[in-house]
Amino acid sequence: MNILISVLFCLEAVFAYWLLYRSGVLEKSFSIYLSAVLLALAFSLRAFCLNYETLDYQNFLKQWVEFFRQNGGFAALSQPVGNYNIPYLYFLALFSYIPASDLYLIKLLSIFFDVLLAWAAMGIVEKLGGSLGQRLGIFFTVLFLPTVILNGALWGQCDSIYVALALMSIYWALDDRPVLSMLAMTLSFGFKLQAVFVMPVLAILWMQGKFKLRHFFVFPIAYVVLVLPAVLLGRPFMDTITLYFSQTGSIGSGLNYNSPSIFGIFWNVQNEALASKLAIVSAFVFMFLVLLICYVNRSRLSCRAMLAAAVLLAVGIPFLLPHMHDRYFFAGDILTVVLAFACWKYSPVAPLCQFASLLGYHAYLKMRYLLPMSYGSWALILVLILSGYLLFRELEAGKMKKV
Repeated sequence: MNILISVLFCLEAVFAYWLLYRSGVLEKSFSIYLSAVLLALAFSLRAFCLNYETLDYQNFLKQWVEFFRQNGGFAALSQPVGNYNIPYLYFLALFSYIPASDLYLIKLLSIFFDVLLAWAAMGIVEKLGGSLGQRLGIFFTVLFLPTVILNGALWGQCDSIYVALALMSIYWALDDRPVLSMLAMTLSFGFKLQAVFVMPVLAILWMQGKFKLRHFFVFPIAYVVLVLPAVLLGRPFMDTITLYFSQTGSIGSGLNYNSPSIFGIFWNVQNEALASKLAIVSAFVFMFLVLLICYVNRSRLSCRAMLAAAVLLAVGIPFLLPHMHDRYFFAGDILTVVLAFACWKYSPVAPLCQFASLLGYHAYLKMRYLLPMSYGSWALILVLILSGYLLFRELEAGKMKKV
């Protein structure tokens, strides 16, 4: 690790501490020193992971950075490279100019968003009435969450980016900043297609009065601006806008890829094409039902009800869809932690979701199964049951208050 990487790594830790300070959770000497110690430990754990190379890095990310390096850096954005969307490619192109290991740079980018992920989760808990202890607790719980450490610092994946931005969108909506909220969700979608598992929560926030219909026009305008630099560098406009449609084939044709989805239970399917179509329809029906329940009860939608619905969407949609991969429940991992801190009686949802996701992580990182993936699928069914119960309980409580 050279000097530049070391300095950037330390600056990220300082940035995390500054966020805590600015958030007003470091009011007592005990919290000041405890936070410093915990941050040192959280970043030390990540430092031990930085040298690890996965096949994803060797076969894809490393090759993409090298492509930019050999083809003029940002100028190479005019050409098709990789199967990630344009915003992430901006960073890979930037890394091709920097005289440092691209492995470290890729992981430092994800670690930076680990910090923003923890900050956004803390902000949501604050808006839900969390105490200083709860806010500090969730910040470090997210930073130490196994899937968060493994995803970015070890695996070199970027799921913390799109989920951090999605949570920031929810936080800013609750803070009555609709334009910032919509911009954050646009960025989330811009980085990764899996943001669609969380995006329907915007409709629920609209039902709560956090958005006006005009604010939804921010999304397409911001998305065009987001990809415009690549277009100006020579990338065809329509190819750039419709990139996700051309990438759908890259997720694979198998019904399940080490994912605790419904196909972890029903893995021995004879007619995979039919099963895939039925699963897609089921996921859309599920999403529609969650939104319909919220709309019918929109006058008594509490913030906790919104959060329960967000968990249902982030877990339920990928649970029902085919072709899901091991990391596709990352948003659910974080939202269940937020739910656990907001409603402690439902705290089992967080370890259940972690357990399910870690089975997939173990399968990829160790190249063998620790337990059958069906165990994770049943764990997520329990998460959905608990979250659904909380949603109906909150709606019923809202009805009683109204009466």
